[in-house]
Amino acid sequence: MWTYNKMLQYPINIKTRNPEMAKVIISQYGGPDGELAASLRYLSQRFAMPDQKAKATLNDIGTEELAHLEMVGTLVHQLTEGVCPDELKKAGLGPYYTDHGVDIYPQSAAGVPFDANCLACKGDAIANLQEDLAAEQKARATYEKLIDLCADEPEVVDVLRYLRQREIVHFQRFGEALRGVQDKMAEKKFYMNKQCRNTLESNSSNSQ
Repeated sequence: MWTYNKMLQYPINIKTRNPEMAKVIISQYGGPDGELAASLRYLSQRFAMPDQKAKATLNDIGTEELAHLEMVGTLVHQLTEGVCPDELKKAGLGPYYTDHGVDIYPQSAAGVPFDANCLACKGDAIANLQEDLAAEQKARATYEKLIDLCADEPEVVDVLRYLRQREIVHFQRFGEALRGVQDKMAEKKFYMNKQCRNTLESNSSNSQ
């Protein structure tokens, strides 16, 4: 269903290596409020949504989060590319380098590996969309903290600001989806017995 364009959603060209910065940014790759969790959460929740618009919203945003995952991975890669093991060790990435080398591994800034327990798929449309709204706000807050930590690197901050803005847009779209689902679930359901149904069908046939 996806067509992959071999380019980032937003350009990234980091000229200064900074493994300390990479260590904190990786939280948005594999942390509990990061892009991997968001993409899997939304693409999993979409199936049980009660209307097509909500399904489409989850599908669209889940797909965009995969693009953001690629961007965060690119940030981490460019910030550590060519850095020697001693520099990684000084940045607190010695254990990471030991286990994963220069690969981008999904974990939080504290070194906790990605855990699918953070996905929060409850099988309830309202609960799921409320969770999604909270997830977007938590991601926004994380990006704002990263912007504070990376203030001396304008090339990095530029990318982080773009990603933060997309979280705000996602929050707005999930709010629209939630209102639509609530309206859908509030619609009155009309029931009729078999005799009434047969009468309506008969009248409809006679009128044609």
